[in-house]
Amino acid sequence: MNDIQYINWIAMSDYALAQTIGAFVKHHRLVQNKTQEEVAAAANISRSTLSLLEKGEAVTIPTLLQVLRVLDLLYIMDIFKIQEQISPIELAKLDQQKRQRARNSDNNTNKQTDW
Repeated sequence: MNDIQYINWIAMSDYALAQTIGAFVKHHRLVQNKTQEEVAAAANISRSTLSLLEKGEAVTIPTLLQVLRVLDLLYIMDIFKIQEQISPIELAKLDQQKRQRARNSDNNTNKQTDW
């Protein structure tokens, strides 16, 4: 499928998903050249908890968020942002309410012409 890698997230087990998240965290930690001890201390968790996260073991969501914050990876939370969507019918109603023509201002109607 071209150069874009397609991953079937639905077909993956929960364990496989957790391993993917753990690999993501580990990759970014190593790219930033930080040790497990450094990240764990900054996230206020134990090194063994961080190790479990990187191996894909069960950790709490707050723990994951702390690690993501330390690694400056909270931008991935953008995917969870709820965006209001307007239905096509509501959009059509709003479009009908838009002005179609400009009116003369009251100041122009009071002027007398030289005709």
